[in-house]
Amino acid sequence: MTDEAEVLRRWRMVLGGYAQPALDGVRLNAQDARADRALDYLYARELEGRGLKRGKDRKGSLDPSQLTALGWLAEVRALFPQSVLETVQAHAIDRLGMSELLRDPALLGALEPNRDLLKALISFKGRANPQVQDKIREIARKVVEEILQRLRPRVLQALSGHVNRSRRSPRKSMQNFDWRATIRDNLKNYDTTRGVIVADRLRFFARSERRMPWRIILCVDQSGSMLDSTLFAAVMAAILTGLPSLDVKLVVFDTSVVDLSAEAHDPVSVLMSVQLGGGTDICRAVTYCEQLVEQPTRTVFVLLSDFCEGGPVSPLLAAVRRLNAARVKLIGLAALGEGATPEYDRATAERLQAAGMQVAALTPDRFADWLGQVIA
Repeated sequence: MTDEAEVLRRWRMVLGGYAQPALDGVRLNAQDARADRALDYLYARELEGRGLKRGKDRKGSLDPSQLTALGWLAEVRALFPQSVLETVQAHAIDRLGMSELLRDPALLGALEPNRDLLKALISFKGRANPQVQDKIREIARKVVEEILQRLRPRVLQALSGHVNRSRRSPRKSMQNFDWRATIRDNLKNYDTTRGVIVADRLRFFARSERRMPWRIILCVDQSGSMLDSTLFAAVMAAILTGLPSLDVKLVVFDTSVVDLSAEAHDPVSVLMSVQLGGGTDICRAVTYCEQLVEQPTRTVFVLLSDFCEGGPVSPLLAAVRRLNAARVKLIGLAALGEGATPEYDRATAERLQAAGMQVAALTPDRFADWLGQVIA
């Protein structure tokens, strides 16, 4: 694309569909067209409300179906960086009619609870009236309960016990079958005619309950870009809190640090407490969590963040090195969710890894497996 064509494309994106007659030669690619459609949904209706009409009449076409308010929210979240998203959502409260949604519990009650709806409502909950806040909480509880029912059995299986290869059990489970011991104990029954061992005693590994005097510190970045991960972190905290052998601390942060450990058993209360947006001071949060470490060798520190540090990175690295030197188990999660598709500062993540923190993006069940391996 030539410099002139690029300039015209940018002007077309800035001015929107009303500029199309004057810039008729400008062609938008698929990504630009999505962004233009999403912005048009918000800003064009404001101009139409002022009486401004498009230069050309709309005609039938094969354009995508009209966006809904919730569909628009999903689009802008997918298309724009967090800084732009926050600005556009703020405009939406006043211009899109989202304020009507936040004033009408009956309208919320007519919507099917789902994760996308919950994330959208959490984004706006600070501006909702008390009656709508109650409805948001009700929706949150339904969505969270559905996630808990799916995840809890898998997480408990990963954390409740491990194979103990030092003692035997008669439990007839092929998962625990000890074929080496079975062969060894039945060599005397070798049938020379058929060339096989006739096993009259089968051996199985026993499963023992894991004694885990571990403290799990979940330090969660509550910036808007981490909303999906925050949802799953709240659910995981509730599941882990239900294990009597674990002591769970839950801390959320932006530029401030809030200790929600007392609410960790209730993911809905956690979600209703988070404050999305603002800056990010990871170092301050990690430094606070250092104070929660009582037995370093029995502590797992989990930092869930996009690693976009708002201040200098050096103090953050120093805090991580201190924890690592004390032999705290360090896990950095760039994303926690069913998709586990992260957008994060790779340079900072690599420096954290060099300082002693393992870094990954995981689904909740894989996180449970990893946690189980760490505290085995």
